[in-house]
Amino acid sequence: MRLEFVCVFVVILFGLAKFGKAEIYIVTVEGEPIVSYTGGVDGFEATAVESDDDHKLDSTSEVVVSYARHLEKRHDMLLGLLFESGTYKKLYSYRHLINGFAVHLSPEQAETLRHAPGVKSVERDWKVKRLTTHTPQFLGLPTGVWPTGGGYERAGEDIVIGFVDSGIYPHHPSFTTYNTEPYGPVSRYRGKCEVDPDTKRSFCNGKIIGAQHFAKAAIAAGVFNPSIDFDSPLDGDGHGSHTASIAAGRTGIAVRMYGHEFGKASGMAPRARIAVYKALYRLFGGFVADVVAAIDQAVHDGVDILNLSVGPDSPPSNTKTTFLNPFDATLLGAVKAGVFVAQAAGNGGPFPKSLVSYSPWIATVAAAIDDRRYKNHLILENGKILAGIGLSPSTRLNQTYTLVAANDVLLDSSVTKYSPTDCQRPEVFNKNLIKGNILLCGYSYNFVDGSASIKQVSETAKALGAVGFVLCVENVSPGEKFDPVPVGIPGILITDASKSKELIDYYNISTPRDWTGRVKTFTGKGKIEDGLMPILHKSAPQVAVFSARGPNIKDFSFQEADLLKPDILAPGSLIWAAWSLNGTDEPNFLGEGFAMISGTSMAAPHIAGIAALLKQKHPHWSPAAIKSALMTTSTTLDRAGNPILAQQYCESKAMNLVRATPFDYGSGHVHPRAALDPGLVFDAGYEDYLGFLCTTPGIDVNEIKNYTNSPCNYTLGHPSNLNTPSITISHLVRTQIVTRTVTNVAHEEETYTMTARMQPAVAIDVNPPAMTIRAGSSRKFTVTLSVRSVTGTYSFGEVLMKGSRGHKVRIPVLANGYSR
Repeated sequence: MRLEFVCVFVVILFGLAKFGKAEIYIVTVEGEPIVSYTGGVDGFEATAVESDDDHKLDSTSEVVVSYARHLEKRHDMLLGLLFESGTYKKLYSYRHLINGFAVHLSPEQAETLRHAPGVKSVERDWKVKRLTTHTPQFLGLPTGVWPTGGGYERAGEDIVIGFVDSGIYPHHPSFTTYNTEPYGPVSRYRGKCEVDPDTKRSFCNGKIIGAQHFAKAAIAAGVFNPSIDFDSPLDGDGHGSHTASIAAGRTGIAVRMYGHEFGKASGMAPRARIAVYKALYRLFGGFVADVVAAIDQAVHDGVDILNLSVGPDSPPSNTKTTFLNPFDATLLGAVKAGVFVAQAAGNGGPFPKSLVSYSPWIATVAAAIDDRRYKNHLILENGKILAGIGLSPSTRLNQTYTLVAANDVLLDSSVTKYSPTDCQRPEVFNKNLIKGNILLCGYSYNFVDGSASIKQVSETAKALGAVGFVLCVENVSPGEKFDPVPVGIPGILITDASKSKELIDYYNISTPRDWTGRVKTFTGKGKIEDGLMPILHKSAPQVAVFSARGPNIKDFSFQEADLLKPDILAPGSLIWAAWSLNGTDEPNFLGEGFAMISGTSMAAPHIAGIAALLKQKHPHWSPAAIKSALMTTSTTLDRAGNPILAQQYCESKAMNLVRATPFDYGSGHVHPRAALDPGLVFDAGYEDYLGFLCTTPGIDVNEIKNYTNSPCNYTLGHPSNLNTPSITISHLVRTQIVTRTVTNVAHEEETYTMTARMQPAVAIDVNPPAMTIRAGSSRKFTVTLSVRSVTGTYSFGEVLMKGSRGHKVRIPVLANGYSR
């Protein structure tokens, strides 16, 4: 009979003089959380969810409620025995996915906990950050996928997507129930709906089915400001509303700004329900303790899909293994409970090993540029045409306007301390010199850090009576990206430093000055063209420059893992979606109802929404089966039929395009229609993931037990044998044989022909060359990889399985050959 349990908790002290400054800690102790408790504690029946069980955790059952209460009592008892009342504050009890709680206490108390009987690990809390429409048509959803689910009126019906993000703006048209068929109850979902403390109205409306917020760690850390961050699920940032509407926003919502309609916005699964778990805040991001509590609650409540457009700000303080920390361990519990998890890959691209999502049980999503591009042009009177970006109307046709530079139209030269070239403060300029002209401004670092915005440049120019404005970028740093911003007057951002120099040279030549440098007369002229209409490119998709890249790492010493990440590519650049009127995440969209922003944050909810469509059609599929269907049916070709390209920086810091690899896009760009009917899936469950952990060299078995409460009784022989729809061998010596198992999820028997190809440095062979699989049955096959020559780099290839009934299954293969 087992009397102990594993738990995780965060501890916080309200520092007494004899202690160091209180901090938040996440601690694991012996025992099992609800999701994996198989019985053994006297008086409490088993609550574990079996990996192959179609039934989800029933958090309302007396058995689960009783065991949850037992765990929380043990948490309180442990703290009460160790510390005097008032010297600590417990924040959360984690009971469902990991067993533990969150507490604020001093480093000295944390050290006491670390040595207390039954305590497994003590981890100081760390922060997370946000990883900051047209795409349904680009992905083929209205014609290829939604009809199979009963049309957009039923696409995602009764599937619940949980969003751990910055909250939601519930009054946005993307989330309202006006003019829609009524939403009935979803009996399996048990989440709460908080009430707005100001209006006393519920945040829920049927479409939004749950709304809660988690801020105890932020409050304990002293960074939470209720007047700015909102002590409710209300989105004070914009990010959460944006991601929710990408995945599950209503269809056909007009995107209007400054009198222009940019198109109709729609979520991937427009009838899916939205469950909000706010744990991110506008100024400081969030804390893992709050995020873990939000995930734990979401799974308890019964969500089907979890979207995480969030990643760690830095590595954990104590954990060395990327797969084992309270955050990833919680997500492993979520997947065991049958929840599909989509997480943003990170925005650290295009540099290698820049991912912030590592674990095999998570679908890690990279960001693509879709087929829309926005361009604009400034035409000088000398005939030069300077390209730039700007979602703006044109100046009057066939008319040019005088160009005046911000530095030359100041009321007082002493105001240079305000960075006047940013054009953020209309009061420092001479309106008489600007009225009726085009104002030239400079793009400084203030625009990068958010203290200046293009929106404010537009408002400054408008207040001064300018007909338009030009922003010149003179210096570009690697990783800097420029997105077009909608403005109400003619405006353009010239992003190419060489083009900006051409403009500056023209201006200086055409602007005579006296001996003091004061302008005698402004004679340079130009006009701004219309930048409102997008140009559709066949060279889409491309991997966005900011999208984080592999190889994946297994520890924070950056040792490479035998696991491909990212998993898949989805649109994440220039995405129009809902915005919060309170939103401050993007200063260019302050006070607006929509925003067009970029990031892997935008890519992840595309996959979450498409996963909801798959879950609707195949309700009994496991999270691994859904992920497999998305990956094996993805494409590595763009719309013109050429290999997908990736944005990259060359030595001159200029952007160029190179042929993308699986380290850029995983298996490829998502193809939703094909994913609905993949033919075969590579399935995996909790035991398989444990086997992967136990087989990965360098991972301490005690660390595995600390976070999973499972001994290493099962190994895979080699971590590359985890049954994923990709094969990665980071250190291939001589020859290695990898095994995979596929399951036929189609309705009929099918014969598959197997072929494989690889770059010359590594030989590849697949066996058997063909196999017939009955509906619902599984078959194994092997892939043999052998080093031909040592190149010091990865070789890329693929295994292709062509079915007699038209199914095509493709998995990427990667191997880095070594002599020993």
